[in-house]
Amino acid sequence: MNQLVAVVLNSSRRILFDKVLKCRTHKNVDPPKIQSSSEIDSFLSGSSAQYIEDMYNIWLNDPTKVHASWDSFFRNSTDGAVGYFSPPTLGTVPRQQEAGSSGLAPSEETVVSKHMAVQAIIRGYQVRGHLLAKLDPLGTTVASRDSKNGGDPPDIISPYYKIDPADMDRKFKLPKTTSIGGKEKYLPLRDIISRLETAYCENIGLEYMFINSVEQCDWIRDKFEPPGSTEIPVEKKKLTLARLARAQLFETFCAKKYPSEKRFGLDGLESLIPCLKTIMDRSSELGVEMFVIGMAHRGRLNILVNVCRKSLVHTFAFFEPLQPFEHCSGDVKYHLGVFTARMNRVTNKNVKIVLIANPSHLGCSFPAVLGKVRGEQFFKGDVEGKKVMAIIIHGDAALTGQGVNFEIMNISEVPCYTTHGVLHIVANNQIGFTTDKKVQGSSPYCTDIARSINAPIMHVNADCPEKVVYVSKVAAEWRQKFGRDVVIDLVGYRRYGHQEIDDPNFTQPVLYKRISKMVPVFDQYARKLVNEKIVSENEVNNIRNEYLKILEDEFQKSKQEKHLSLKDWLDSPWDAFFEGKDENKMKPTGVKEETLQHICQVVSSLPPDSAKFVLHKGLVKVLKNRKDMLAKRTVDWAMGEACGFGSLLKEGIPVRMTGEDVERGTFSHRHHVYHHQDIENETYCPLHNLYPDQANYTVCNSTLAEYAIMGFEHGYSFVSPNALVIWEAQFGDFANTGQPIIDQMISSSEDKWARQSGFVLQLPHGLEGGGPEHSSCRPERLLDMVSEDPDVMPPEDIKPIQHIKNINWLVTYCSTPANHFHALRRQILLPFRKPLVMLAPKAILRYPEARSSFDEMKEGTEFKWIIPDDGPAGSDPAGVQKVMFCSGKVFYDIKKVVKEKHMESKIALIRIEQLAPFPFSLVKKEIQKYPKAKICWLQEEHKNQGFWDHMEPRLRTILKALKDPRDVSYVGRAVSASPATGFRFKHGTEIRQLQEDALKI
Repeated sequence: MNQLVAVVLNSSRRILFDKVLKCRTHKNVDPPKIQSSSEIDSFLSGSSAQYIEDMYNIWLNDPTKVHASWDSFFRNSTDGAVGYFSPPTLGTVPRQQEAGSSGLAPSEETVVSKHMAVQAIIRGYQVRGHLLAKLDPLGTTVASRDSKNGGDPPDIISPYYKIDPADMDRKFKLPKTTSIGGKEKYLPLRDIISRLETAYCENIGLEYMFINSVEQCDWIRDKFEPPGSTEIPVEKKKLTLARLARAQLFETFCAKKYPSEKRFGLDGLESLIPCLKTIMDRSSELGVEMFVIGMAHRGRLNILVNVCRKSLVHTFAFFEPLQPFEHCSGDVKYHLGVFTARMNRVTNKNVKIVLIANPSHLGCSFPAVLGKVRGEQFFKGDVEGKKVMAIIIHGDAALTGQGVNFEIMNISEVPCYTTHGVLHIVANNQIGFTTDKKVQGSSPYCTDIARSINAPIMHVNADCPEKVVYVSKVAAEWRQKFGRDVVIDLVGYRRYGHQEIDDPNFTQPVLYKRISKMVPVFDQYARKLVNEKIVSENEVNNIRNEYLKILEDEFQKSKQEKHLSLKDWLDSPWDAFFEGKDENKMKPTGVKEETLQHICQVVSSLPPDSAKFVLHKGLVKVLKNRKDMLAKRTVDWAMGEACGFGSLLKEGIPVRMTGEDVERGTFSHRHHVYHHQDIENETYCPLHNLYPDQANYTVCNSTLAEYAIMGFEHGYSFVSPNALVIWEAQFGDFANTGQPIIDQMISSSEDKWARQSGFVLQLPHGLEGGGPEHSSCRPERLLDMVSEDPDVMPPEDIKPIQHIKNINWLVTYCSTPANHFHALRRQILLPFRKPLVMLAPKAILRYPEARSSFDEMKEGTEFKWIIPDDGPAGSDPAGVQKVMFCSGKVFYDIKKVVKEKHMESKIALIRIEQLAPFPFSLVKKEIQKYPKAKICWLQEEHKNQGFWDHMEPRLRTILKALKDPRDVSYVGRAVSASPATGFRFKHGTEIRQLQEDALKI
């Protein structure tokens, strides 16, 4: 095809040159912009080249079948083309006096057609050769080799050209778009086809021609097309044999010792071990110091032992019913993670390997892997991602079935989320539980989603370990060179069922008859190397016996273990953080007033070069209002939050805040990034300019992918306890699509995996007439996951910090900027870490009543778990007839009508700001304070939602402890299937009813 392209280029340049000359003779006519040859080459190297070829073929047969412009173009293009098309072996064809309709002499036309056929064949192999590759150890391929045109290559490669046997030994010039010739520029057609078959249709199948970069496509060709390029040296072959031995023997040993235990063995995909270890070897050579791995169940124990070098004693001990040291729930062995630091024996460099713990919903852990990698890169100053890399091992069914995989690929090049290339490996069993691959998805490969991000896909037969090792090496090099994702599709099989006690013959009897006859890859490869005289039978037996002895010795040692410890399986240790800390003491959260003054001054000021930086008029007004608040020593919500962030930055604590629209704030309140109104992408962030030696502040808008982004930020929080990491939903219920992250990781990571995290979720909440999907962050779900017994009163003398320590996470619904400020600072000043869910406000972001004085934030102040009634009711509790406990915005709404009806002395409103852990002792004091009052819980949410189910049993427990005969009643909306009405009329009616119910004595 390159010959035709050259013709096109020559013709295009000539036509454009003629146009330039004509333009020079006319005034006010600009000459056309001429593309460089490299630009045109790049354009024509993709699918457009195939289009030109198709047009040309049609034109050759009948010029009237194409548009007149194409007819003219091809007639002009063929002039002078013969010399280019004539390699030495074919000679130069003399031009005939009478040319055919194509503009070429018949013999000339034949030469052109044959060279075009060669170009099409080469391109056909590059684009579609993988469909014929021998990728499946079980003997299937994606496409058929049937050829309707009666010759080679098959129709799937080049359906329009029939090869003349006389041309097989004729030499053709090789285009620049192939490397099959090595240093040779001309090859016989027979050799061209043979080399293409070897490169693309053997045990490696390549998909890369969809990549837009010519450089990257050429790089891949250079790695796979030259003769012998995929061969590995003898030393690597011996090393691969040893690694396969360990992979297979570990599985057979476990199968023998624990025949009835689930282990999700690697049987049928043992090549995954040399694959991973080769990636680490080559990456270590290229500068990688840390590997963070997320993976499926299959092969996990094998990787823990043979890649991460987890203690065999600890691994075997976990098969036994031993008592754990920690008072936690723990998890099954094939969910646990690990952190190891060791010497890479191939490179003699120290590396750290992290295998992230995960739930059965495996997709949850993958964004967490990326977040942890990004965090490690940040704290190491690894701006280009050359020192820390992510490796994600997918199951084939999960890769296509879990949408989070597309989400994590979609953010691979987003500046705030990129980890500079993820190396994806598919442990391809060709079956999902009991589901055949033909019904797992709608495309030929489970890896097709990677095409959307221009990631090369390298399919490889798992029973060909040498090819696996070579592909793994190239994938590692790609990641380090280009900083982009790459996929290895390791095609194997699953020797047993989904887990070892499952019988796959129920659903795949024919498939498993075939599998039962398969020789394990270690045995196959050992036989191959013996036949090649690379190793002897004795050496193979020594490799086998040596590792079996190690396994048996460690197994016997495991019998001496009496307890298990989850800390042995911790994937993100923070040993230095806990040293010297008293877990019963916390630093004060208040700060000096001069610090508050300075931060508020910065966030209310114009940019330094304000004369040139054009601000939005609305933002100028916001800054003026902030100046007015500063003069009054008060803050609104945005200013209070900025004080929390800024004070931590001053103390050297990095703050990272992401989410949909967080830079401005969904409700146009935050404005942490100012945008120049006349210059694209020119911005100013005031919190970057607080102090010369401040910590880093990251604020960035995220993609619309709550699942992946929430998981990413949670993973980021694993890296360091000394960083505040926040994800904010645009509306609280948007977190619904990230619910697996909340359920299976954030709320339970410490209990399952002994992994602490200070991650913060900010979820805007409040029924304000926005309809069902812009109202509730579903607090009932969040509170249901709180690990607190509602029927048990904590000891009277328990300290607040001990109360926090005993719970799985914190849930707050602050009603004042000051409390929000303290809650943010408390996250960092605690001597341990707990996740925090903050129900965030919407309407009260701008309520004049919802402002705080510096006096509530300066030194000596702290977070208020509850805020008692500070009006007439609180001053004269004996006359109060009704006490309503509540939380959040509803306080302001009902307080207003209570005041309008002059009932402040009869009705007390008490805000519970800390929902979990519940402030039992403080609420108890308030109940005792009002002995004659009716006790109510007030909420704006529907009765079957919101806080009622959480509050009712706790309030009853307090009354029971006091032996108080009073009951607890409910004030709020009636039950509903929907979180909120979408009719404004009905919304107004519900508000009026809520107000009436609240005022009833």
